[in-house]
Amino acid sequence: MIDILPRINQLSQKARQEGLSNAEKVERQVLREDYLRAIRGQVESTVTSMKVIDPLGDDVTPDKVKLKKQTI
Repeated sequence: MIDILPRINQLSQKARQEGLSNAEKVERQVLREDYLRAIRGQVESTVTSMKVIDPLGDDVTPDKVKLKKQTI
């Protein structure tokens, strides 16, 4: 699990219950951006490690993915 998720959840719960200060709003936004960056990195890593094979056994991995693999 991503280690900042508990803090994001704390701030979300506090926002619903009593509201956030400006500093907490900024912190929440920064944490959310970090979280999305981490998730996007995981998805990109998963996609670039895939190999697509058609029913005939031919590699039909998109060229864009193949190029991304070469740059990693």
